[in-house]
Amino acid sequence: MTIAHTLGFPRIGARRELKRSLEAYWAGDSDRSELEETGRELRHRHWRQQAEAGVDLVPTGDFSWYDHVLDTTTLLGAIPERFGAAGDEVDLDTYFRMARGTAPTGDEVTPCEMTKWFDTNYHYQVPELTRDMAFRIASNKLFDETREALAAGHRVKPMLVGPLTWLWLGKVKGDEFDRLELLDRLIPAYSRILERLADLDGVEWVQLDEPILSLDLPEEWLQAFPRAYGELKSHGLKRMVATYFGELADNRAHLADLPVEGVHVDAVRAPKELEALASSLSGETVLSAGVVDGRNVWRADLESLLDTLEPLAREIGGDRLWIAPACSLLHVPVDLEQEGRLDDELRQWLAFAVQKLDELVHLKRALSEGRDAVSDALGTSRQASQARRDSKRIHRSAVQDRLKAVTADMARRSTPYRERRAPQEANLGLPELPTTTIGSFPQTKAIRRSRRDYKAGHVSEGDYREAMKEAIKDTVAAQEEVGLDVLVHGEPERADMVEYFGEQLAGFAFTDSGWVQSFGSRCVRPPVIFGDVERPEPMTVDWSTYAQSLTERPMKGMLTGPVTMLQWSFVRDDQPRSETTRQIALALRDEVNDLESAGIRAIQVDEPALREGLPLRRKDWESYLEWAVESFRLATSGVEDGTQVHTHMCYAEFNDIIEAIADLDADVISVEASRSDMELLDIFREFDYPNEIGPGVYDIHSPRVPMVEEMARLLAKAEEVIPRERLWVNPDCGLKTRSWEEVRPALANMVAAAKQVRERQPA
Repeated sequence: MTIAHTLGFPRIGARRELKRSLEAYWAGDSDRSELEETGRELRHRHWRQQAEAGVDLVPTGDFSWYDHVLDTTTLLGAIPERFGAAGDEVDLDTYFRMARGTAPTGDEVTPCEMTKWFDTNYHYQVPELTRDMAFRIASNKLFDETREALAAGHRVKPMLVGPLTWLWLGKVKGDEFDRLELLDRLIPAYSRILERLADLDGVEWVQLDEPILSLDLPEEWLQAFPRAYGELKSHGLKRMVATYFGELADNRAHLADLPVEGVHVDAVRAPKELEALASSLSGETVLSAGVVDGRNVWRADLESLLDTLEPLAREIGGDRLWIAPACSLLHVPVDLEQEGRLDDELRQWLAFAVQKLDELVHLKRALSEGRDAVSDALGTSRQASQARRDSKRIHRSAVQDRLKAVTADMARRSTPYRERRAPQEANLGLPELPTTTIGSFPQTKAIRRSRRDYKAGHVSEGDYREAMKEAIKDTVAAQEEVGLDVLVHGEPERADMVEYFGEQLAGFAFTDSGWVQSFGSRCVRPPVIFGDVERPEPMTVDWSTYAQSLTERPMKGMLTGPVTMLQWSFVRDDQPRSETTRQIALALRDEVNDLESAGIRAIQVDEPALREGLPLRRKDWESYLEWAVESFRLATSGVEDGTQVHTHMCYAEFNDIIEAIADLDADVISVEASRSDMELLDIFREFDYPNEIGPGVYDIHSPRVPMVEEMARLLAKAEEVIPRERLWVNPDCGLKTRSWEEVRPALANMVAAAKQVRERQPA
């Protein structure tokens, strides 16, 4: 009989219960027992929801206090020395200090580096690898939670990041060496983990996630797979190696030949893999087909999926064909039934995590009992698919006509950077090493309350705007007080950098409870792009011009770029992503031009997701980068030479696309660099980046306030690779999630660090 299982379920709770509990614990407003009770309640609720829906095997190990990669790191005892974890088990506060640099107990310390999980907007904590490191079981979390689920009567499938993916994601610290040298020490540690799981009565399967098999891997890494899994002692457990996020291509044979009992593939991103693997797997190996989209919110076409699955089941046998979401459901909201904001037409097109469980079980029943057993569900799916195709809300002829009229010249500044620099210097009048921020400032309780009351209809639009103006006035005054050179208005009116713009653009829809974890307690609520995009009216001009009226210093206009708008939304799947991005770019072009006409001479168009959107396979890079770069330039190239265009990127390795970043032709780019100790700037030793750059000198995702000397040291390191005349000084990212008590001294220290370095002779 076909088995239905999941690769992971959202952790945060339908009402973000985990977020609130974490933040209360970190703030000292609750104790550890209260936090642990919240986690326990969420785990049991999620296991129960999956089991009651009809899922045969529920995962354990998918719940995390912060990040599942960090969970595996602590499980393996791979704790950097600065965290002082000398005991048998890594305690929860040490774990939090690894994630965020601080916890209710223990000294502040530099946290582990954070970057994007493949091509998603989820962030993971980067493992730190040293030549002499040893591995040991240093956390009981996976075993304790598996016992919990078993005691509650569930059939379980423990899961953890596989050994080769964990090594690949790690970063060498100290003396350089080949990460693969650690594999011989790592595999025995994984064997001990499997032995502990096998000792738990009722555990039959374990899931080992190896998504790096969707990447272009060096031959020595591919050859390491059969060696690693051949040496990995299962202790009687059946092992399922799970891949996702892309096609296997040339790596397919390496997966098919692994000495394991099951493999999972992403049949949403790579539908051709199912047939290819079915013909190459041994006669006993289970094939798990990831057919329900774990990364988008569109309802599945069940009949179309059955057209694929039914012949596959006949070919390999129903007991060898399992079905699952393509990847963990971590990347979608929890439950569509929580929604009150979506209209009925849009709702019928969507499925969140809970609804995707139903889709999974309908497919399982159809494969096991025949389509007649789920005829009602198939009829509903058919009607929803047809209604979406026929809807008149999706297409706008004016948008299509405008796209056809785009010319190559529209995506080019009129002169090169070296000629634009003089008029920009004349307009802005900035000192050497100019200081600025990335855009957002603390979202205080008063700001959030004003926005909440306005949306609920408790205050008038006029009163709300006055409250936002007061917040802007305070933010501008604070920036002048600490001595920043280029100011921002602080974005008090924006709950989210994508949501704010999407709410004012045609073709976007929004949810009340469509929250998705980005990292730790940080949750985002991605909009849904369901139709053609256009801008009915200006979105930011009033706020920016008001802020500029409060100061003589330059004020940056702040926009979110077209690729980031795309990447951080749930995107329509009925046309190429490139076409949707160009539509957004044209809407932003109008906004950029309106800001310039209103007297704003520095405009930042953030693209933190440019690297995130890069396809996993290099053969697809050129096409993506061509339309991604063109879209940014289409949005920003309508301005005069004297208007300075900024962009921002964070928490992504961008060295391998540095030429494309240069092709954006932004006058100034700011990047995250502090957690890596300016390591991200090494590429500038080899690549002569032509324009200006602001490497982040302090980590805003940690509450600690960096000292002047610390930031001055980072600036000195940056000056080794970037000429002083092209170097800016700024934080890593926006300050929205921080408090004023943290921000004021940190920015004052940053300005002091810039002044200290200005007084030195250039390197």
